[in-house]
Amino acid sequence: MSKYPSLFDPWTKRDAWRKHPVFSNRAMFANLFPGFGIAVVAFSAYVLAENVLGKGKQAVEDKHH
Repeated sequence: MSKYPSLFDPWTKRDAWRKHPVFSNRAMFANLFPGFGIAVVAFSAYVLAENVLGKGKQAVEDKHH
């Protein structure tokens, strides 16, 4: 085996795309669920607002019944 296999390998240029960062496992996983992070934050804000604002509404409803 040579010390510099890429200098003598005729297929090196054709296999170079496999090592590109776009095709890494991390990039593939990050693009698997686009918008998931934003959706989690939006849903968390909704649940928090519902619990904070809903407590006052629930207290008013309990007094009438």
